[in-house]
Amino acid sequence: MSLPDARGARPPFAMLVAVTALGPLALNIIMPSMPGLPDVFQSDYATVQLTLSVYLIGFAVSQLAYGPLSDRFGRRPVMLAGLSVFVLASVVCLAAPTVEVLIAGRLLQGMGSCAGMVLARAIVRDMHDRERSATLIAYITMAMVVAPMLAPLIGGYLDEWVGWWASFLFTAVAGVAVLATAVVALHETNHNPQPMPGIGGLLVGFRRLLAMPVFTGYAVQTAVTSAAFFGFLGGAPYVIVEIMDRPPREYGLYFLTNAAGYMLGNLVAGKASARIGIDRMIGYGVCLSLAAALVMVALALQGMVTPMAVFAPMVLFAVGNGFSIPTGVAGAVSVNPKLAGTASGLAGFLQMGLGAAASAVVGHLVESASTQLPLVASMATTSALAVVAWLGTLWAIRRTASVGAATDTATEWAGGAGRDS
Repeated sequence: MSLPDARGARPPFAMLVAVTALGPLALNIIMPSMPGLPDVFQSDYATVQLTLSVYLIGFAVSQLAYGPLSDRFGRRPVMLAGLSVFVLASVVCLAAPTVEVLIAGRLLQGMGSCAGMVLARAIVRDMHDRERSATLIAYITMAMVVAPMLAPLIGGYLDEWVGWWASFLFTAVAGVAVLATAVVALHETNHNPQPMPGIGGLLVGFRRLLAMPVFTGYAVQTAVTSAAFFGFLGGAPYVIVEIMDRPPREYGLYFLTNAAGYMLGNLVAGKASARIGIDRMIGYGVCLSLAAALVMVALALQGMVTPMAVFAPMVLFAVGNGFSIPTGVAGAVSVNPKLAGTASGLAGFLQMGLGAAASAVVGHLVESASTQLPLVASMATTSALAVVAWLGTLWAIRRTASVGAATDTATEWAGGAGRDS
């Protein structure tokens, strides 16, 4: 399944968007079918919910491996392997005779799908400097909004017209199409592979990155910003449907405005990051998100228990996320270009891991609430932490410059900090 190495050839940007979209598509397409799966498999809903949890676990943990493996063996073979696992797992899920087999298939599906997100970022960084990378990653990140926005709609219709298993047939077909495109069009972009002496080598790479305050700052900022968003996803459906007594379809319509806000933020970040610098763009984003979260808290304290009290400020919150998440990722993968894949995987693991935890915690908090206050207060808290992480990153950049670091990377950070001052 290998093609001759075409140095200088660039993978189609549309393909990078497609491989990134597979993960959120597969995560969300089965959601409308989950309430009916206990009857299908003669199980309980808690067991069926593991199909969601294990997907997130597989997605998060696998990011730690894909990046370093691609640094060592190249982006192309690792991407093709991940896509192949995704297709195989989708077939296992659609033919699953028991809920246990379905859960195992979902674990594999999460492990395979995360290759697209991790390696698309690394491929972009292979081909461009960090400012241009921020622009392209912002556009790619929009796939992670459009896919979960459309996936439940697709899955709901497939479940009604055909059955729950049709959603996995859809993901299998989509995976085959993307895999076939990658076989033909994905040329290798990592022309300086790094040695990887087993598990010890992986740990060394992680340790080297975590020892860099600039990387840690970008990664933490991106993770806590994502945690605020995932916390919203974990608690908002309960708040709107149960506390505010609104129909589920109304939540879906309101969520479209949130997705539109995030896409707008991505577009602005894509056009402006190269001109004003990623550090300033991150600052605009985290401060805007914090301001929006504080407005939501104020409205809740005033007793405004309505969907508009949540979703109107949420549009601005999402715009801020669109500014800060892709630019934070671009900063993290640019700290050491030789470890771009490892950095992408580690930063993605922190994003998904902290996001999954926030979703579970906020979902638990809102169960016993009578207003949206626990939801929006948690978002304000994590947004404040994102501002602190951004300020810490700026301090680390300036400190690196002040001690006269002699590497090209440190020189680049100093220049970026100067532009963003």
